[in-house]
Amino acid sequence: MKEFRNLSARQQRMLRFMTAFVRDNGYPPSIREIGDECHIGSTSVVNYNLNKLVAAGYIERSDRVSRGLRIVRSIPGVASASALASGQQLQVALVGRIAAGEPISLPDDIAHHIDEDDYISVPPALLGKFDASEVFALAVRGDSMIDAMIQHGDIVILRRQNTADNGDMVAAWLKEDSETTLKHFYRRGDMIELQPANPAYQPLQVLPDNCEIKGKVLSVMRTYA
Repeated sequence: MKEFRNLSARQQRMLRFMTAFVRDNGYPPSIREIGDECHIGSTSVVNYNLNKLVAAGYIERSDRVSRGLRIVRSIPGVASASALASGQQLQVALVGRIAAGEPISLPDDIAHHIDEDDYISVPPALLGKFDASEVFALAVRGDSMIDAMIQHGDIVILRRQNTADNGDMVAAWLKEDSETTLKHFYRRGDMIELQPANPAYQPLQVLPDNCEIKGKVLSVMRTYA
């Protein structure tokens, strides 16, 4: 891993900004926000330097998730994020757990089994253009989506919907088994393939009648220690 002092001045500034942004907001900045802060007019230049920070071991990236940056190594002079911002938050229903691994059982239909007292505070930016009533949250269990920046213990924010396009990350309800799983969705001829983002796991092949989409992942929440 490259020491912080050996990064370019631009990369140091980007990393300090990202770390402070996550600390203050509870979610990472966008490519455009990084460029604006660091006076970089080209998104390709921002991406080039972000890839350098990945290679140096400071961040992880995913193009599958909104604002898919993760700071994985602390830097001198900037406190790490340990909580969400204290500003405006939206209340989103946390309806249960979802397996990023082998499917797990849930007590009822995951899109409707909601304890009225079981809500979490979510920054508005993680909902995109959607209202809090249109989304729900699930706690992740397992590591089959780790290459998509989804780890055990994360909270995924999903839009309620029953359709999906190829490549979407979805909560899929396997009706015959009363189980649910978090995977990338693909149509493969007459079958549905639920694909993990971890080479240690095999894709799930299911009949369309046995697969009910409950939501599409919009974003991911994680508490940084």
